[in-house]
Amino acid sequence: MIPLMMIDIVFASGNPGKIREVKEFFRGDRFNVLSPSDIGVNINVAEDGITFEENASKKAQEICDACGLVTLADDSGLVIDALDGAPGVDSANFMGTDTPYSIRNAKILELLTEVPANERTARFVCVIALAVPGWEITTVRGECNGVITQEVAGLDGFGYDPIFLVPKYGITTAQISISQKNEISHRGQALRLVRDLLTAL
Repeated sequence: MIPLMMIDIVFASGNPGKIREVKEFFRGDRFNVLSPSDIGVNINVAEDGITFEENASKKAQEICDACGLVTLADDSGLVIDALDGAPGVDSANFMGTDTPYSIRNAKILELLTEVPANERTARFVCVIALAVPGWEITTVRGECNGVITQEVAGLDGFGYDPIFLVPKYGITTAQISISQKNEISHRGQALRLVRDLLTAL
């Protein structure tokens, strides 16, 4: 029996946390996940769109054009209802791109100090764009509902994970394993849809 050939795909991100999660998600599949740095591509794509879809599509297309490989790119963010959807598409730039997430998380908790528990609803949103050379961009979307905690909890994960409580587990996304996170997370949901698209190719 001839083994299936591995297919290289690029995940257009410089975030090591995201790369780790995506590689873990595809572990055991026939897709070999590479970061742009793995293939010598160093392009900083400006995320200046007004929607998650626009930003993800722009990143995927530019990296795909640069490397000629099937490329995935995501744009994700934390949408907090009590803050009128902020930080939303500006999640990566909230309080400045160089501001540590420990400070950003503390600021969000400060902004929600007077907000009762039943009004601290939020969701993580992830849009993944798939770029295939010579094809039109395709996007998929995943969402994970939860609530913002009263305090930071958990040492794993990254970004806003320590303040995002998952009701199903009663803990934050910084306290669950990567495999559990991929089961319920916004990125995990979007990746499952993308895997179906990749398999269809």
